Amino acid sequence: MSGLVLGAVAYDPKVVTIWDGFRAWLRGPGGLDFDYVLYSNYERQVEDLVAGRVDVAWNSPLAWVRARRLAAARGVTLTPVTMRDTDQDLRSVVVVRADSPARSLADLRGRVVASGAVDSPQATLLPLSLLRAAGLRVAGLRVGGQDSDGDVRVRRFDIGVGLHGDHIGGEREAARALFGADLVDAAFMIDSNLLLFAREGVLRSGSVRILAQTPPYDHCTMTAGPSADPAATDRFARLLLGMDYGDQDLRPLLDMEGLKQWLPPRLDRYQQLERAVDEAGFYDAEGAIRAADYRP
Repeated sequence: MSGLVLGAVAYDPKVVTIWDGFRAWLRGPGGLDFDYVLYSNYERQVEDLVAGRVDVAWNSPLAWVRARRLAAARGVTLTPVTMRDTDQDLRSVVVVRADSPARSLADLRGRVVASGAVDSPQATLLPLSLLRAAGLRVAGLRVGGQDSDGDVRVRRFDIGVGLHGDHIGGEREAARALFGADLVDAAFMIDSNLLLFAREGVLRSGSVRILAQTPPYDHCTMTAGPSADPAATDRFARLLLGMDYGDQDLRPLLDMEGLKQWLPPRLDRYQQLERAVDEAGFYDAEGAIRAADYRP
């Protein structure tokens, strides 16, 4: 059985600790010939996965969308492997101050909304699609500052561009803008980060309320590419699915990676993001980058 080389994006220094630990476990108790390489952005990782330069990739939801499109255009096969328990049934929320007069998304017409980075599914692409579904015209994405060509003005916080929202700095700054010197009327974030920002004190308890939320969607997925040996991929999947949160060696790594259990993958919760990508003109149908202001 051949080994596997995994690609992962280094959105935080802890990524090295996580995959060093997983590598040791997979190679030791797991008996799998496994190694990993790190990327500075998802676009290069996706291109290398589809080209067969890495065997598997730990993909963001947006990376999965692009990988699927690139693979289909090139006639190669991708195989979803696993996802985390915490990747399933997430929602993005549109948050306003508790005293805001806005009672529906329609009330944001003529207002300013704050988003995360240009390539954040959770804090930009999906919430903007929600606004469009409510009948609001949302202008195309432009680099830096504000975009005023639409029913709403979007103030975007481009922090960690290329990391597909894994670096939540832009999302955190969007939340802060609700109470900053240059006030915005609403901010976008994923529901779990709304709780995180409350714990951090970025948003004080009772200071905000949810105006609207997206339908549930799924987040990251482990993806095998055309170079992956099927037997090694199957072994990798079974090892991940068998990781025990009660294992004292594995638990700290699983905590850092934000899960208690790996689960079988599912693909039915990415359609919402596919639509958002098409609406924004972010990628074309063959996976080429079309967002003019996106420079990962």
